[in-house]
Amino acid sequence: MTDLELAETIAAQAGEMLLRLRQSGLFTGKALGGAGDRVANAFIMEALRENRPEDAILSEEEKDSAARLAARRVWIVDPLDGTREYGEGRSDWAVHIALAVAGKPVVGAVALPGLNEVLGSTPRPLPAVPGRLRMLVSRTRPAKEALAVAAALDAELVPMGSAGAKAMAVLRGEADIYLHTGGQYEWDNCAPAAVALAAGLHASRADGSPLTYNSPNPYLPDLLICQKHLAAPVIAALRRDCAAASPG
Repeated sequence: MTDLELAETIAAQAGEMLLRLRQSGLFTGKALGGAGDRVANAFIMEALRENRPEDAILSEEEKDSAARLAARRVWIVDPLDGTREYGEGRSDWAVHIALAVAGKPVVGAVALPGLNEVLGSTPRPLPAVPGRLRMLVSRTRPAKEALAVAAALDAELVPMGSAGAKAMAVLRGEADIYLHTGGQYEWDNCAPAAVALAAGLHASRADGSPLTYNSPNPYLPDLLICQKHLAAPVIAALRRDCAAASPG
């Protein structure tokens, strides 16, 4: 398998396992989310170690090791992105499988098992942007910066669950802008960024700077995914909001 084929296969299989686990009725709520995290992580780790034994792995559900910093190729995975949504029986959760090479997100697969879809890092037609922009925000705790930018651009708010689901909603034509400023880690956005970049979308930090992976500290708190012509207006609106909020 190529790296992309491997990523897509693992993401799809992990997603199917998570669906079967939920359908079993043996777990509910937080217990279901916890079981899902552990089951998906165990499968993903085993599959990557078997098929890419020389590569390093950074997973949300594994103890981090500084040994990965010396590796050029690092798989960055979130076995279950949107644990709460998964446990609540919703569809807006995902499985993230990504490969960063020399810090760049070059391969990614995001499975949306609840929608029976896997989006990989291959070119695809982008949807048309409607007359009024649609901006994705957290369904439970929308960041004030995102709300301010949406107001500045007169964008309609689209609440949604996991980071992967929101990022893929831009590719799927369900929304136009995903701006996150509330704190994330590399496993939250590496696969979505790889998929978005391959599709021809803009993907960066919230200030427009590049996304860099396999850092000593995997905290990567902000993300912007949108069509390329929307990036400058979003970043400008965010800067104005930050300037207005600064004391003095």
